Amino acid sequence: MHVLVDDITHRQYWVDDLDPWIVHFSGGLGIRWYGFAYLLAFIVAAWIFSRWARQGRLPISDDQVPTFITYCAIGVMIGGRLGYCFFYNAHEVFLHPMEIVAIWHGGMASHGGILGLVLAICIYAYQQNLDPRLFLDAAAVVGPLGIAFGRIANFINGELWGRPASVPWAVIFPDAPLVNGIDAPRHPSQLYAAVMEGLLVFLIAQWTYARTSKPGLTTAVVCIAYGVGRFIDEFWRQPDLGQPVYWTWMSKGQLLTIPVIAIGIAWTIHTYKQGAVPKG
Repeated sequence: MHVLVDDITHRQYWVDDLDPWIVHFSGGLGIRWYGFAYLLAFIVAAWIFSRWARQGRLPISDDQVPTFITYCAIGVMIGGRLGYCFFYNAHEVFLHPMEIVAIWHGGMASHGGILGLVLAICIYAYQQNLDPRLFLDAAAVVGPLGIAFGRIANFINGELWGRPASVPWAVIFPDAPLVNGIDAPRHPSQLYAAVMEGLLVFLIAQWTYARTSKPGLTTAVVCIAYGVGRFIDEFWRQPDLGQPVYWTWMSKGQLLTIPVIAIGIAWTIHTYKQGAVPKG
């Protein structure tokens, strides 16, 4: 961990050379911060869901929570991996289909993880003969915490870096492409995302969930809040190498986020047409 000094401005920039491993045995064996972020998210979710189940806020018993969490975890992991493979790495997957299961190469997509989570929750609710909106709302509240944990892990890994910047809090990412032959300081866009896609959305979700009795409204609001946060913070994030930029300014992440916002708006309108009245 060290700093570099810009020869022109004489400004010091911190270098993100953090160790991505919590415990490293050898080769690819060990515990990474990225994997730990997922584990921590599911542990926190299980704790919150257990409390809500005991309080009657979830239509399942406390001992059913581990099964529900397992469905959620499988949905997020499979959806996140497939989303990355087909949204961001389709060409390689078509040439080498086994790349889908090559998880040691890395690669997860939040949009895919969201889709996988929704599908897994719907399957679980159908099997329990319960309204899936009740579970979607609960997951919508805690899900942004998982996003925040994941983005912090991205920062530790020195990946998904931001665009070149001269702001005082800019960071040098050693693995980022050189700019004019130098390691240019960049926006720590992973931390921006941790706040805008994660913590802020979590607070909005908590506020909404506590004040409405209409199933599905929390999920709709989270779709909007997450989508807007992701769309905005992408302006500071460097588009992934090899990914197209649409109309010279829109990243693929932003493009994929537009349907999320649209679904959230449509769902909110539909909910209120059904007579949803927030609790005072």
